[in-house]
Amino acid sequence: MSDSPALPPPFRLIRPAAVHTAAIFASPHSGAHYPQSLRDRTVLDMARLRSSEDAFVDRLLAPVPRLGAPLLAAEYPRAWVDLNRGPEELDSALIAGLERSTPSPRVAAGLGVIPRVVSGARAIYRGKIPRMEAEARLNHVWHPYHDQLATLMIEAHRAFGQAILLDVHSMPSEALDSLGHRRPQIVLGDRYGASADRALMREVELAFGDEGLSVSRNSPFAGAYIAQRYGRPREGYHVIQIEIDRALYMDQEAIAPSAEFKAFAAVMERVAAKIVRLGAQPLRHAAE
Repeated sequence: MSDSPALPPPFRLIRPAAVHTAAIFASPHSGAHYPQSLRDRTVLDMARLRSSEDAFVDRLLAPVPRLGAPLLAAEYPRAWVDLNRGPEELDSALIAGLERSTPSPRVAAGLGVIPRVVSGARAIYRGKIPRMEAEARLNHVWHPYHDQLATLMIEAHRAFGQAILLDVHSMPSEALDSLGHRRPQIVLGDRYGASADRALMREVELAFGDEGLSVSRNSPFAGAYIAQRYGRPREGYHVIQIEIDRALYMDQEAIAPSAEFKAFAAVMERVAAKIVRLGAQPLRHAAE
C-alpha cells in the first residue's frame, strides 16, 4: 500500500507499573486512525464511515493500567480491519482475486475481516479492493494485534494460573430498539458459557448491576471471533465480551462525548476495579 510507511503502529499497549491481576482489558474497535487511502476511496462521509467505530471506549478504559491491569487498544478502525473476525473471513464480493466460496453469514452480510459495509449495511466502497491490499492490512494490523493479545493471555496465565480477557465494545442504540422495554444497557457475552467460567460471568454481571445498570447475557450479542478463539475456561483462559450502550456516554450523531461521559467513566472505573480484584483471586468455579 502506498501509505504503509506513514501508518502508525496497529495498537497501543499500556502496561501498569506492576500487574496485580489476571484481568486484561482490550478495545479492538475504538481505533480512530483512518488511513488517507480509505478516506480517498470511500463513498461515505466521515460520520457514516465512523458509525461502526466503538468511539471513546479506550477513553472509558483509561484508568485500567493505574488499577493494575494492562490495556490493549486498537489504533485502526473496524472499517479498515475488523479485529473481531478471523483472518480467513475474506469477502470475495469486496476483494478482487478471491475464489468464490460459500461465505459465512457474517461475511455474506459484508462484515468480514476487511468489511464491505458499516452499520446500517452502508457500503464503504464503490467496487473492489486488490487482494494484495487486503493482505497488507492483515499483516500490518490484524496479526500484530492478535500476537500481542495472545502474549498477554499467556503472561497472565503463567503469573496467576488464569487469564481473564474483558473484550470491550459499544452498541449503537438503534441495535437495541427492537428489544423494547427489555432493552439492556450492558450486554455480556460468553458464547453461552463456552468462553468463560459461569461464576466469573456472574461476578462481572453483578459489578455492572451494582451500578444500577440493566444487564443481559448473550442477547443480542454473545461474542464473536475473539471470545471463540481465546476462551478456554477449562484451561483457565476466560473471555467475556462487554457491549455498552453508546447512549450512556456519547452523542451518537455528533460522535462526541456527551455531558454524561465523565459520570459514566467513573462508573466504568468502579466496575473495572472490581474486575481487577476478581482477577487477583483464585476463581471459585460455578457448581451449576
